[in-house]
Amino acid sequence: MDHILPLIEYGHLDYGENKVQEAIEKWTDIKKQNSKINLHLIGKLQSNKVKFALKIFDYIHSLDNEKLAKKISDEQEKQNVKPKIFIQINLGQESQKSGISKNNLEEFYNFSKNLGLNIVGIMCIPPYDQDSTKFFSQMKELSEKVNLTQTSMGMSSDYLNAIEFDATFLRIGSSIFGQRG
Repeated sequence: MDHILPLIEYGHLDYGENKVQEAIEKWTDIKKQNSKINLHLIGKLQSNKVKFALKIFDYIHSLDNEKLAKKISDEQEKQNVKPKIFIQINLGQESQKSGISKNNLEEFYNFSKNLGLNIVGIMCIPPYDQDSTKFFSQMKELSEKVNLTQTSMGMSSDYLNAIEFDATFLRIGSSIFGQRG
């Protein structure tokens, strides 16, 4: 955390974490001291971790199925919180990655909104072995189709391409902090 404190003091307010338990350990005290910090869950959220995630995260970038949507809906009511949520889309149709099919976006978006979820955007992680530009282009089209203005896409290797297609949230931690140890 020593490498993050100077950024907080400088005024940077948005941070991403991949794991719920790690985030709780690292950020609970810091967020109590600085209520303006926005913590983003950028990793996969397991349904058994939802109640813990909603206690610390302001954004969830990885809503990828109906079971999880229902669990978040139930838990946000219990905790009286309303995180900002991105629907994860598996544009590359990769079996090892989570996310809904782009063909199911409108249906899933409506399902999630009807549960009372605060859907603010969509997220994707393009295949590593393909040009990300075509996927970012699809994301821009999909976000316009469902009238969402936020897109979470682009990592250290392709964030400049993502910016060209109006990405609003980039995941570039390894370029700033180095690879995870």
